[in-house]
Amino acid sequence: MILRIDDTDVERNTEASLNSIFDGLRWLDLGWDEEYKQSERLAGHREMAEAIFQKGLAYRDFTPEVGQTIGFRGLPTLFNSDMRHLPAGESDRRAAAGEPFALRFRVPRHAEHQVRFADAVYGPQSKSTADIEDFALLRSDGMPTYHLASCADDAGLRISHVIRGQDHLTNTFKHVLIFEAAGVPAPEFAHLPLLVAPDGTKLSKRRHGPVVSVTTYRDAGFLPHAFVNFLCLLGWSPKDDRQQMTRQEIVEAFSLEGINRANTEVNFKEDDPFDPKAVWLNAEHIRALPVEDLAERLLPIVRAAGFPVDRAKMLAITPLVRERMKLLRDVLTVADFFFEEDLPPYETSELIPKKGDAALALTVLEQAARTLAATDFSHDGLEAALRSAAQSMGIKAGQLFEPVRVAVCGRKTAPPLFGTLEVLGRDTCLRRIDQAIGKLRVL
Repeated sequence: MILRIDDTDVERNTEASLNSIFDGLRWLDLGWDEEYKQSERLAGHREMAEAIFQKGLAYRDFTPEVGQTIGFRGLPTLFNSDMRHLPAGESDRRAAAGEPFALRFRVPRHAEHQVRFADAVYGPQSKSTADIEDFALLRSDGMPTYHLASCADDAGLRISHVIRGQDHLTNTFKHVLIFEAAGVPAPEFAHLPLLVAPDGTKLSKRRHGPVVSVTTYRDAGFLPHAFVNFLCLLGWSPKDDRQQMTRQEIVEAFSLEGINRANTEVNFKEDDPFDPKAVWLNAEHIRALPVEDLAERLLPIVRAAGFPVDRAKMLAITPLVRERMKLLRDVLTVADFFFEEDLPPYETSELIPKKGDAALALTVLEQAARTLAATDFSHDGLEAALRSAAQSMGIKAGQLFEPVRVAVCGRKTAPPLFGTLEVLGRDTCLRRIDQAIGKLRVL
């Protein structure tokens, strides 16, 4: 695979955009074998343009400020007759005098001339040259256009397959003409359906910036292989309709024939850039990760938030919170009470168990404190001791577990209780239960 940066459009080419491309590709682990910038291959582009010109298949256009489009006497047209039919001697004289010009392809002007190619997704394609404008190969500043640079590099780098968006389908007719004029074989083409927003408009940086930026997903806590999984299912599906797939499974199942022709909608909201399917897939891949791997990915997120957590503690916390996470950054909300010294404020009423009152909650926590002070702080030891305490009090186990969970975690919805108590440790648990008892005593 070749990574080629199309940077011949100077106005659109910035260091920031280039860095963003590399950051995204590296994060996705999309390795490539060779790397090129089109701006470093200008000699080859101009050599192809000159060869086409020498065959009489291109002409100089001296129209002021001419670019890729044609406007003649204020009207759009397929070609400027004055320039297309300019005598060769006059054209050479004006060029030698330094007059700027664009070099245009001399598209055949008879209706029966058809440009044809086979597209791996959309099938056989044909278009009359009578409907194709004399497009520019070189701009008036001497820089190659996208059409010329792409074709010259495809030929020079021996590209076998060009896979790009369906919006380039019309460009391919021009590219076939260039390949034919240059006398080189064209690569195979496959055009992909477009990704569109919920309102049906094409996704674009200008309108949907965060949605189309790969780094948005990286920074939010998507796993790279999970995001690749999601991207591959936008407009393609394996024959067995699998959803969650590893990188290798995707490689083995993929075929161009499996690509849909219809555009694919990416579901997002104005206040949430993430497609629910992407989030769901990410959660599935998080659960599939080995605990050690997931802990290593979570550790820098936790430390960046200001919590000096060591690897051993992160390794102990990870299996407790893995099922509650959809994105890696969720660790900061589902496991915050493991890292914070003091719990954030919570309502005292949260401590009261179902079918109980504040008095019962107070009695339960006082008994729990006595039990935990004298209990082996292992998962099994904690479970046995707390269940025995509930039984001795004549209450259901849940009526004891609920107040204890809120007291040590600050919420009713939290990871499994006994593993949580074990990781927090005796001192932290007793201190937080004592604080909860104090809240209940002032009611």
